[in-house]
Amino acid sequence: MTKTITFIIASNTGSSIKRITVSALTLWLTIGSLSFVLFFFSILSFDYFQLKKTFFVTGGLKQKVFDQDLEIQNQRKQIQMYANEINLLKTKLVDLNNFEQKIRVIANIENTIGQNSIFGVGGSAPEDLDLNIALEKNHSSLLREMHEQVAQFTEISVKQKKGFESLLQHLDDQKNLLASTPAVSPANGWITSRFGYRRSPFTGLKEFHKGLDIASKTGTPVIAPGDGVVAFTGTDGLLGNTITIDHGHGIVTRYSHLHQFTKKQGDTVRRGDKIAQVGNTGRSTGPHLHYDVKMHGISVNPETYILN
Repeated sequence: MTKTITFIIASNTGSSIKRITVSALTLWLTIGSLSFVLFFFSILSFDYFQLKKTFFVTGGLKQKVFDQDLEIQNQRKQIQMYANEINLLKTKLVDLNNFEQKIRVIANIENTIGQNSIFGVGGSAPEDLDLNIALEKNHSSLLREMHEQVAQFTEISVKQKKGFESLLQHLDDQKNLLASTPAVSPANGWITSRFGYRRSPFTGLKEFHKGLDIASKTGTPVIAPGDGVVAFTGTDGLLGNTITIDHGHGIVTRYSHLHQFTKKQGDTVRRGDKIAQVGNTGRSTGPHLHYDVKMHGISVNPETYILN
């Protein structure tokens, strides 16, 4: 006999009582089906929310990957930009070196660095960095080459600096030497006795005249023919009133038979400064200036240096 289950449904409104009778098997099948359906929809809901969550996570990762790719592209562009700047730097270093060598040739100045090439004796500049290189495959290779060239250019810039410093020092020395060289006549007048052997106006004997005699009236200005420092003012035996100027570089000039001084010992003078007046002191046959030049203590012909 089949078991049955009866459900009695009553209402508080006074309506008739309803009876529903179903078999136990049908009831359990219905409950099982409903449970299965609820379980199935629970799984579907869980999977849906999991997929939705995964979708948002994946979307975030995609955006992150996109941002990283964009950053990598920007970095590659910067690397190519830096590579281009390195190429320009190399060009400027080569141009500077060529300019220095040209100045040295024109001024006949020896290269004190000991080599004409900043890249070494017989060396040549490294090849330009390839700006069209595929960075996806050769990223690290380009970076390594850039690092090597930057290190090389750093060393070259130090060498170039030393080269220009030595060049400037030499040019400055040349400037000082030119300014100090007695290049103009110290007084206006007539040359009555030149450098070399002559017959003495006092003894009639042959003697070596170590300077230049310039005849002029007493009081004629005597000027410094080059920059220097007054080393002596006073009486020097037969030369009478004398002033000497140390021009540096081993050059010393002397002015004798002066009437009076306008500079004193220790004064700094420039070319063209008035230092004394022509006179007739000491052993002299008339008012004139005795002018002599010594190079490292050796008397030389003053006319060699007079350009005017």
